[in-house]
Amino acid sequence: MRKLLTFIAAMLIAGNLLAGGLVTNTNQSAMFTRLQNRNASTGIDAVYYNPAGLTKLGNGFFASINNQTIGQTKTVGTNFPWIAGSPKDYVGDVSAPVYPGVYAAYNTGKLSFSLGFNPIGGGGGATYDKGLPSFEMPISALVPGLVGQGIPTTAYSADVFFEGSSVYFGYQANFAYKVNDQLSLGVGIRIVSAKNTYNGYIKNIQINPNYPAFGAKYNGSMNPAPGFFTDGSSILTQLSAGSTTAASGLTTAIAGGLPAATPLTALPAATQAQVATLLGAAGISTTGMNVGTAAATLTAVAPQYASKSAAMAAYAAATQDKEVDAEQTGTGYTPILSANFAPSDKVNISLRYEFKTNLDLTTSLIDNKGGGIFVEGKKIIADMPALLAIGAEIKPMDKLSVAASFNTYMDKKVDYDGSETDEILMIDRNFLEYGLGVEYGISEKLRASLGWVATNTGVLPAYQTDQRYSTNTNSFGAGFGYRITPKIDLNIGGQYTFYDEDVQGYSYPKPSTPLFSYDQTYNKKTWIVAVGVDFYFGKTE
Repeated sequence: MRKLLTFIAAMLIAGNLLAGGLVTNTNQSAMFTRLQNRNASTGIDAVYYNPAGLTKLGNGFFASINNQTIGQTKTVGTNFPWIAGSPKDYVGDVSAPVYPGVYAAYNTGKLSFSLGFNPIGGGGGATYDKGLPSFEMPISALVPGLVGQGIPTTAYSADVFFEGSSVYFGYQANFAYKVNDQLSLGVGIRIVSAKNTYNGYIKNIQINPNYPAFGAKYNGSMNPAPGFFTDGSSILTQLSAGSTTAASGLTTAIAGGLPAATPLTALPAATQAQVATLLGAAGISTTGMNVGTAAATLTAVAPQYASKSAAMAAYAAATQDKEVDAEQTGTGYTPILSANFAPSDKVNISLRYEFKTNLDLTTSLIDNKGGGIFVEGKKIIADMPALLAIGAEIKPMDKLSVAASFNTYMDKKVDYDGSETDEILMIDRNFLEYGLGVEYGISEKLRASLGWVATNTGVLPAYQTDQRYSTNTNSFGAGFGYRITPKIDLNIGGQYTFYDEDVQGYSYPKPSTPLFSYDQTYNKKTWIVAVGVDFYFGKTE
């Protein structure tokens, strides 16, 4: 029987919450929410998007405070035939009411110093009130498994719950230098502080076996599964011991002169009844059997009973209540290089490269609740891929600007299964992200914008599970910017992301020895509302 508590679910909550690659968030300001394309930013959110471009702000101090409220629904559907109510959908709600982005920069002469803080990965909490298919599938397999052993069973039930949270906070510092009016260069470092938490259980697993041989209460009514398997293991242990003892007695009698061909019916009634009971439990009739055959048969069934007893004991342990209360924490570092090139006052081009973040997470258990899956002190690899980000902004007229962006995430260099293995079976190509955005000045103070960004995932079918999955997306954002005073800007935006549905086919229990095939579907939907305030305490160019 497979492990019931498959809480290897880091990617459920530790992956990206909105824009970005498999594990990287790039929706890091309210301005991004309403424009969707900020790689070539020369505003204060360039602390994240384009550190070298901060020199375009001029001398002085600049700051920005942003918050995004994000909601996401993850839906996994399955037609696994043994699951009650199949086909069935499992819905997980992800909530991030507070998703901050805080930036500050100080420019003097040709130099720019800046700091940033944001959730570079994760950022929300997920709740699955009914678990996932991988939680319920092994429980549902109890019914046909028992039927296959001649134990009539038609139903199962269990209480399943899972919730988790994840946030990878990024603390970033940059230094930029203006080479000339056209070119600026920047270098930075980001400290990534990661924390995942997991809390959940599988409790009260019940089945309805109609098998009074293990106890009168097992008459087709719902009973706790651990009790049934424990009782069965005990009875099978007794049958094994009894068969061994009875076989030894008959063998001793034969050695003492009793002919092996002596009919079993020539033995005392009590002995006949004992042998009939022991062999009858294995479905073997003693009619016409002689003493020698009875001894050999008892010797043969004794280890069979012992093996079945061990299997029943294993089922009893597997169906016990399981609880998880664990967290994983770790710290990594991301070197960042950037360049900004402005060939004219109407064109700005940016380039940013973030190196791979080597990140190991260490597991800690609360009250020793590992659920049989989490191990105290165990480390897993949770690296974040290198990122190449290119951006451009063009101003064909004073009131109109057009922004474009392109990102590629070096996923083929990351071990997404949490171990040092070859990812060739999981990642086919690097993740791509690209888009366009437009902003128009309605008046001197009011600006309107809209934007689009799409992603093209590079994962292979082996990557897709109910615990993590990635599909292509299209996101649309819109909003307004308002100049409250010459030194204060307000940005308000909203965004919705459409995900392609993915359908994957699987074989049970495994492709090499399939009993049947089934499908699972993966989908998401995400919305976001953002507000940001920018402060400009300096003279801009």
